[in-house]
Amino acid sequence: MSRPFLFLSARPETEAVGPEYEAVRRAMGLDAARLEHLRLDVESLDAVRLDDYAGIVVGGSPFNVTTPAANKSAMQQRIETDLARLAEWAVEGDRHVLFTCYGIGVLTRVLGGEVGTLHGEDAAAVEVTLSAAGRDDRLAGALPARFDALVGHKEATAVLPQEAVLLGGSAGCPVQLYRVGEHVYATQFHPEVSTADFIARARVYRHHGYFPAHELTAVERRLGEASVTEPQRLLRRFAELAA
Repeated sequence: MSRPFLFLSARPETEAVGPEYEAVRRAMGLDAARLEHLRLDVESLDAVRLDDYAGIVVGGSPFNVTTPAANKSAMQQRIETDLARLAEWAVEGDRHVLFTCYGIGVLTRVLGGEVGTLHGEDAAAVEVTLSAAGRDDRLAGALPARFDALVGHKEATAVLPQEAVLLGGSAGCPVQLYRVGEHVYATQFHPEVSTADFIARARVYRHHGYFPAHELTAVERRLGEASVTEPQRLLRRFAELAA
């Protein structure tokens, strides 16, 4: 029997967790029996045996790795410790792991890169352009050379880790996608969501500083007018390669 996949969520907002899992599951083309879910805000990474999974996907979070340590909650500190352990395990064994959004920040720091707030992006659709390495990559190459993706983040990779291969970037955020080794990937954009998913998520996080709360209607309109069809292919291809 094929090994299942694991989705790790890092969001404490329960109303956003279920929809995120479903978005990832649909994009990967898996049924619920093949995509297990561990909420790191509730349980430790020790609750699972990582080698049991064909591949692992790390979701997003309103947490920021650039938040001063003294201001991080005990929950955030615990989650970041678990994700750092995952990153070390993934890189050491070159395992099939895909870090998204918040996860890219943890991975970047583990690898000695720098994360900063200069390249944050408002909740919107942006054009991502693949590098030459991205166009030739087994995973990223499943996407067009240019495609629109949904973003919304306060921090981003400022200095690419030395061992990382840049696969794609946008005008406002030079590091949107990179690879480490052959099988470890990280995206700043959200590969799992449709525009409808992202609008629903914007409603949950309207008071989290991604945009002024009073501009929610304008954000919904802007997102609703966007055509974002390609990024989900990244997750489908990830599942195919890892399986």
